[in-house]
Amino acid sequence: MAFSMNSSSGLGRGRFRGTPALAEINIVPLVDVVLVLLIIFMLTAHVMDFGLQVEVPKVKPAKDGASYLNDRPVNIHLLADEIHKHFHKASSVYLRADRRTPFDPIAQVIATLGEAKLAVSVVTQPEDLTDKRR
Repeated sequence: MAFSMNSSSGLGRGRFRGTPALAEINIVPLVDVVLVLLIIFMLTAHVMDFGLQVEVPKVKPAKDGASYLNDRPVNIHLLADEIHKHFHKASSVYLRADRRTPFDPIAQVIATLGEAKLAVSVVTQPEDLTDKRR
């Protein structure tokens, strides 16, 4: 027979008999980390109060900028209808503006076309970097 005979009762406590399991969680490191995070938050919270005051353009009133569709003048309020009339399946529009144009009329056109469910892509011209190196 290949049985071992020992004096343990078979409950699996043979080696660790008499030592209770450690059932407590050490709270001190957790409290330390929480307090450090609280201090960091308190020191950086006032930084979030400062910001840049920017006056954003209002898009509802009509502006004095002239709008063109394929080099033909068009009323800004009729721009989306004209695009749908001339380009039946158009889902996106390329917007080109002079660099001296104030942003207000551009924002008005973008908002008007956005309300008409047209995607607006702004056409830009890259800067010539050769002039800046001199």
